[in-house]
Amino acid sequence: MLHDDDVQAVRELNEAHALITEQLGRIIVGQRRVIEELLVAMFARGHCLLVGVPGLAKTLLIRTLADTLSLRFSRIQFTPDLMPSDITGTDVIQENKASGQRELAFLPGPIFANVVLADEINRTPPKTQAALLEAMQEHQLTIGGRRHVLDEPFFVLATQNPIEQEGTYPLPEAQLDRFMFNTFVDYPDEEEELAIVARTTVDLETRVAPTLSAERILAMQHIVRRVPVAEHVARYAMSLARLSRPHKGNPPEFVRSYVNWGAGPRASQYLVLGAKARAALNGRFHASVEDVQAVAYPVLRHRIMTNFNAEAEGIKPDEIIRRLIETAADDQRKALERGELSEILGPDRTGPA
Repeated sequence: MLHDDDVQAVRELNEAHALITEQLGRIIVGQRRVIEELLVAMFARGHCLLVGVPGLAKTLLIRTLADTLSLRFSRIQFTPDLMPSDITGTDVIQENKASGQRELAFLPGPIFANVVLADEINRTPPKTQAALLEAMQEHQLTIGGRRHVLDEPFFVLATQNPIEQEGTYPLPEAQLDRFMFNTFVDYPDEEEELAIVARTTVDLETRVAPTLSAERILAMQHIVRRVPVAEHVARYAMSLARLSRPHKGNPPEFVRSYVNWGAGPRASQYLVLGAKARAALNGRFHASVEDVQAVAYPVLRHRIMTNFNAEAEGIKPDEIIRRLIETAADDQRKALERGELSEILGPDRTGPA
């Protein structure tokens, strides 16, 4: 159970959620699902990959989010000639004015920010893509044998164009797994597109007001980790990941037929953390199965590798996830009826190390 102070903090997080969404709505038309997934990932201390065709305001959304949160923002345009040092920074020789001696000094790269936009991340070779790996996982960089700790909070929000594959370098599975969410950014509906046209074709500049400081965001991230989750909810999240593995346990027939490789343990962790963050953002004091189902698509769609049979029949990862949700719900319901699940899984046992 949450303490009184934590309950109040969840209420404050819910109020902040409403305020941030309202501020983003001054610039961004629609995209409520995308905004929610970004905020869930942020308060769960995760990174997010936004996939969508050009012109859907992915970059504008990320920049506006950074402005709304009073965080330092940095944009890296990924190109084929980008080098790792262009991201991380490098040691340069400088003259010490006091001693007159030359010495090495570290010049930080654009990754030293709170919100890092990796724009078109699949347009640079793997060597440069890999420069993000240590930063995303460890929140630090090792350059020239020296360790440089990144400022907190730290988020990598990357964009990717799904329709243009010529001259691109698909992210390897190991790096995709570092992203908590793979968020699909879709076209706006008719009324939203009309509102976009009306808002962006007039001589009017709209600004957003800062809502949360870095210190408040860090405090709220800790609150998210203390949100309790019932055992059957945690087991439901775990079963979604485990059922997706075609060569382990007893997977459903559609998994054996259409999946080459399923989700690993990190998916189970992120499903529970995402459910906790979503519950807290909506002012609820415990995570539910519905919260897990809401985050299942962005958590799993880049962790389930479909095979040739799926491609031939036009079956996408989202269809596999939909079937997994139904299968896991049936299994959970039967286990509850048999009395095999207890009620509460303690908050000290629900988060990854």
